Amino acid sequence: MAFALTEEQVMIQTMARDFAREVLLPTAAERDCTHEFPRENLLQMGELGFIGMMVPEQYGGAGADTVSYALALSEIAYGCASTAVVVSVHNSICCEAVMRFGSAEQKQHWLPRMTTGECIGAFALTEPNAGSDPSSQRTTAVQDGDDWVINGTKQFITTGQNAGVVIVTAVNDKSKRHRGISAFLVPQGTPGMVVARLEEKLGLKASDTAQLVFEDCRVPKANILGKPGEGFKVAMTCLDGGRIGIAAQSVGVATACLDEAMEFTKTREQFGRAISDFQGIRWKMADMAVQIEAARLLCLNAASLKDLGKRYSTEASMAKLFASEMVQQVAGQAIQMHGGYGFSTEYRAERHYRDARVFTIYEGTSEIQRTVISNNLLGPPQVR
Repeated sequence: MAFALTEEQVMIQTMARDFAREVLLPTAAERDCTHEFPRENLLQMGELGFIGMMVPEQYGGAGADTVSYALALSEIAYGCASTAVVVSVHNSICCEAVMRFGSAEQKQHWLPRMTTGECIGAFALTEPNAGSDPSSQRTTAVQDGDDWVINGTKQFITTGQNAGVVIVTAVNDKSKRHRGISAFLVPQGTPGMVVARLEEKLGLKASDTAQLVFEDCRVPKANILGKPGEGFKVAMTCLDGGRIGIAAQSVGVATACLDEAMEFTKTREQFGRAISDFQGIRWKMADMAVQIEAARLLCLNAASLKDLGKRYSTEASMAKLFASEMVQQVAGQAIQMHGGYGFSTEYRAERHYRDARVFTIYEGTSEIQRTVISNNLLGPPQVR
């Protein structure tokens, strides 16, 4: 890879690679079957500094840059995509939200626990009728004395059951549309917040995805994240970083697919020779490698811009769009190269294929990424 990495970035990448391949990878298939949340692995990753990677050291974080984070997340996704999505939402969105918008008291209370893996974060924005258009959400927050009372339903919430704290967005002033949405820190176990359902999914089965219902859920005024009415800003700001995380996950899973395909085709013989010797297979492999490298560089470019303090929204959307669509193609080719074996759980290719399918959907669909990119290029469309 031509992207110039520092010694520290290479060290972090290597440490993540070793952990992912020695600890996560050997048991990933088992977790896929049992749906067991990888809590012990997350605690180990907390000790290594991979939980709360970009949190400043004063709060117990590693104080790493976004490039290091993207490199590490790719390696984690190579080993176990389910674990990677939990780490991504926790780091990219939840820790980032508390760091950027939290009060001094909130940072001191939450971040030290979030960096150890003791408290994993969830982000509750999506609703049954509000996905790509979060400004249409219906969950409400009404101030009552020293509390906010939250009512509504949130859908498809990653780590909704196992999170220690959930960042919840809710409408506190409907007349202001997206400027009337606020964000709240809701600790797990708060009365009135109920895990109503766990989704049965195609992939990422060791990462729970929950429907959360709020019924007169009371949180103190001190739990509002940022100012009243800043919830939409909190969400959009942190989702930019989250899209870098999805791109990194896509690169990791795609790299695993390529490695699996190379290993299989070198040992699978047809017509008297390894199928990796046939030009059709070799050229497909070359195309896969090119796509992965292009996605990797788009991801690291967006991460680098974020580290430099420059605008990176367009680049994050480009990275997420290209990488998430790339991994669909690469995973499909890996299945094809395995032939009938690719359709069997005996090989990892089918799990990668299932795990990767959601990457074009969550944290902004491909259609939304194209909207973000085109709006930044052309300005919003004119209504005539």
